[in-house]
Amino acid sequence: MVEIIWSVKKQNLLLHLKSPKGGISIMLIIDSKDCENIDKALKKYKKKFEKSKVLLQLRERQSYTKPSVRRRNEVLKAVYKQSIASGKIEA
Repeated sequence: MVEIIWSVKKQNLLLHLKSPKGGISIMLIIDSKDCENIDKALKKYKKKFEKSKVLLQLRERQSYTKPSVRRRNEVLKAVYKQSIASGKIEA
């Protein structure tokens, strides 16, 4: 559920995102200038939301990943990055 509050006085966009089960709650405040409208403020919100990586956290919490599997994936990712850096694999 997303609550959107547009403050006309301060020209701020305040978005409060709550997960239905109460797991993650995030509040993003976007300051906008006098010349901007709600569409530009929503565009800024979208970029800020992607940078905060909340959606990735929600997807990770949907299923449990064992620590050994998580470590194995990190090692495989590091080996892959190193092989790209050394020139064995072309990206």
